[in-house]
Amino acid sequence: MSTMIPATDRKKAGTMSLMINGKKIKALKGMTVLEAALGASVYIPTLCYDPDLKPYGACRLCLVEIEGMRGIVSSCTTPAVDGMVIRTDTPMVNLARRAALELILVNHHGDCLTCTKNQRCELQKVAQYLGIEQENLDKLRKGTQILPVDKSHPAFDRDHNKCLLCGRCVQACEEIAAVGAIDLAFRGYATKVSTFGDKPIHDSICVSCGECISRCPTGALVPKHYIQPTDHVKTICPYCGVGCSIYLGIRGNEIVDVQGAKESPVNKGGLCVKGRYGLDFVNHQDRLTRPLIRKEGVPKNVSTTDIHQIFREADWNEVLDRMAQDIGLTIDRHGPDAIGLLSSAKCTNEDNYLFQKFARAVLHTNNVDHCARLCHASTVAAALAAFGDGAMSNSISDIDQAEVLFVIGSNTTECHPIIGRRIKRAIKNNGAKLIVADPRRIELCDMAEIHLDHFPGTDVALLNGMMRQIVEENLHDQTFIAKRCEEFEPFLESLNGYDLKTVDAITGVAGEKIRQSGLLFGKAKKAIVLYGMGITQHTTGTDNVKAIANLLMLTGNLGRKGTGFSPLRGQNNVQGACDMGALPVVYPGYQRVDHPGVREKFEKAWGKNLNEKPGITITEMVQAAYEGQLKALYVMGENPMLSEPDLNHVREALARLELLIVQDIFLTETAQMADVILPATSFAEKDGTFTNTERRVQRVRKAIDPPGEARPDWEIIAEISKRLGYPMDYQSSAEIMDEIARLTPIYGGINHDRLGRGGLQWPCWDKKHTGTPILHKGQFTRGRGKFHVVLDRPPAELPTFAYPILLTTGRILEHWHTGSMSHRSHVLETLAPESRVEINPVDASRLGIVEGDVISLSSCRGAIQTKVKKTHRVRPGQAFMAFHWKEAPANRLTNPAFDLQAKIPEFKVSSVKAILTVLERAVEDNKFLTALAENPAGVLASYDLTPEHRKALVDGDIASLEKWVGPLEERLQMWLKVRLKQENISEK
Repeated sequence: MSTMIPATDRKKAGTMSLMINGKKIKALKGMTVLEAALGASVYIPTLCYDPDLKPYGACRLCLVEIEGMRGIVSSCTTPAVDGMVIRTDTPMVNLARRAALELILVNHHGDCLTCTKNQRCELQKVAQYLGIEQENLDKLRKGTQILPVDKSHPAFDRDHNKCLLCGRCVQACEEIAAVGAIDLAFRGYATKVSTFGDKPIHDSICVSCGECISRCPTGALVPKHYIQPTDHVKTICPYCGVGCSIYLGIRGNEIVDVQGAKESPVNKGGLCVKGRYGLDFVNHQDRLTRPLIRKEGVPKNVSTTDIHQIFREADWNEVLDRMAQDIGLTIDRHGPDAIGLLSSAKCTNEDNYLFQKFARAVLHTNNVDHCARLCHASTVAAALAAFGDGAMSNSISDIDQAEVLFVIGSNTTECHPIIGRRIKRAIKNNGAKLIVADPRRIELCDMAEIHLDHFPGTDVALLNGMMRQIVEENLHDQTFIAKRCEEFEPFLESLNGYDLKTVDAITGVAGEKIRQSGLLFGKAKKAIVLYGMGITQHTTGTDNVKAIANLLMLTGNLGRKGTGFSPLRGQNNVQGACDMGALPVVYPGYQRVDHPGVREKFEKAWGKNLNEKPGITITEMVQAAYEGQLKALYVMGENPMLSEPDLNHVREALARLELLIVQDIFLTETAQMADVILPATSFAEKDGTFTNTERRVQRVRKAIDPPGEARPDWEIIAEISKRLGYPMDYQSSAEIMDEIARLTPIYGGINHDRLGRGGLQWPCWDKKHTGTPILHKGQFTRGRGKFHVVLDRPPAELPTFAYPILLTTGRILEHWHTGSMSHRSHVLETLAPESRVEINPVDASRLGIVEGDVISLSSCRGAIQTKVKKTHRVRPGQAFMAFHWKEAPANRLTNPAFDLQAKIPEFKVSSVKAILTVLERAVEDNKFLTALAENPAGVLASYDLTPEHRKALVDGDIASLEKWVGPLEERLQMWLKVRLKQENISEK
């Protein structure tokens, strides 16, 4: 009998003929009997089968008779064979099915009429099909213990009493999510699906992706608040750059359900916690619904959450007329370059295109930028220089083909969860080898062959060290280099300074581990480098990316399946915003503003003379505002008051602007400083396109009406433009995309009608072109790939005596960017309600800090208060904190020093100090505690301690100490005891 063939390979294997219930059918070779039957619309009852999971055969309901085989067999686990004769409805089959189902039902508790899954329950359907009667079940049913319902999770409940033990949830967690948070546990009648240690699901390693919920056939796993949708609309998730396709379940103009689109080549139906449970922000009561104008006399630095104390409502005509007047006056008085525009990676391609067109054709400035400046500007700069294209070279699906995956500077399972699970499945199912380079011990380290835990900011030295080992072992692809690359000899010579001993000293990684990593990567026939902002957000960010490009060219891992250069873009449309020219030096399609021929093309198309001078970046705009050179800033869908480094400086800079316009869906921290606020539509209320991290352009579709008077971003821009004398008479976002295609060669064949099931990957040159899954086949976009000499440089800021800890910032699974969306999601906010800084237990012990303490974390730029999480994920002397919380804005601490090539700030390395908050308050007027906090050992040398004092210190006698130092809070008493014990005072 033939073995089953993976679904992806079946079309290549051909077809076969079967006979089912006397009817001849065709089926793909490699199918099971059940798959063949379902493909021919022959119903076979089952409760454990799921097309996305491996056949399990648990429920014993899909039994069939097969001619020539003894007895009855489970159709889900039996491979179909050419010529097979199958019967699905014989008396023996039906008798066996009924017996199996009755045994399932007698242990199934619950009233169908009150069950959330009523009328959607697969068990109901099968019971009705087989004609099971209730009275027969009552005779069989024995008294069993009713188990408590696990209600610990904010999104769903687990009712073991309704569980069939079908195993779907267990398989989904293991095979789809690649987590393994649950399994079948205990024996006999006590068997149940359980977490490790039988803890509540909220206290397990569950990542809240909901894959188990979407596959449960009964009411055992159900959403807490389920409402049946009346309509479903396909669109794209608005969170990270993976670009998952989703179906929004709509009822009464609200999103009540979200499901992954199984036909999507990106996520194949899978979703993370944000995609499945984080979209209720759309219907949040905080949505902006009417235009707002700042009240006369209200200062920019006012601190209040009451919107009506700061702003007054206005109608659209008043606001738009005022904006046009104020913008016109600014240009008349100070010139067009006194205005800056901050576009948005959250908005559609069409929105971004029109925004940059407005800047250039209407305002006559190239001062337009967006948040790519803060995440992947260094990718664009380096990849354009090395390859000629500033984007991911391969498709996400190429992960499945790779022999070696090198993840560097990316906490993939938290920041790009669907790609993270794909990496884990490639390791488990395909035997791929994983190298992880990250100062923190991220989740992927548990599956890695090698973890390179280098010091923050030493990526160039690490990569150069690996490449030297590849060259020394003669593992470099000399044919690829000779035929397709240039500037190899200077690069090769530059590696001489990176022997293992030197690299070990720079990076803190043992030389042998670096050698092993180089050999593992160098020997692979197909390898991919995946990286994130741990690479790009440095003063050496562009050099870091150039080093990755060097590594891929050195080993010939470009232009083929299973290979590639994979920057993982952070926001849903940050790739698209770059493509659309929301950058100060390029028009759409990376066509430079200072190229005369390019500029002439756009001048002809737009009917305006254009400014040939490249614009300034958002980091430069902030400084220009501070210095009084930038007078006005128009912000669409961005929040620099939390996303920029050195926020105290940013606040003062924005306060100095004469005009700040903010266009958004919520009153963000930036909007609170605005003069004018324009209410915009969310992703669910507009049509358009997003471009994901693999260059895939996908359709965004309107599912509900916007709240109040909120308008699509492109319509707002067009209205302002008209008032400034430049009509933009578009009737739809599709019409805007048609203009994009005419002017942007890489989008030349893209229109809304062509973006069907899976979208198109650029470049797509014309209407007949099917897109480009893999770049750089045969030759690079720039002709030859260019090696660059990159030498290591230290970060702009290193630890000092005053600030001895290196802080790195990033994201966590449950939240996203500045939190304006995710903090307004009930499930996401419940799962992660407050900020925490990760510090190593060694540092915590040294500082007298325990888990959950509130500490003051400060740099030379500012201070914040946050709770502590002790963990070995960070090294001693290092700390990590997410930047999602306005209550503890991590970017108040970060360093604004930037990469001179890409102008990206160094978010990943800042020097800070930590002190217990109650201690910080106490030491303000207590010299002894001040000394003890800063230099415990020095206290004994600088104070003339009497025997009484020394005994009190040794014994931790708080009552005696309070006579000396004054009253101490309870937490401070605990801290003091720990510090005195650590210092071994009796021996001093």
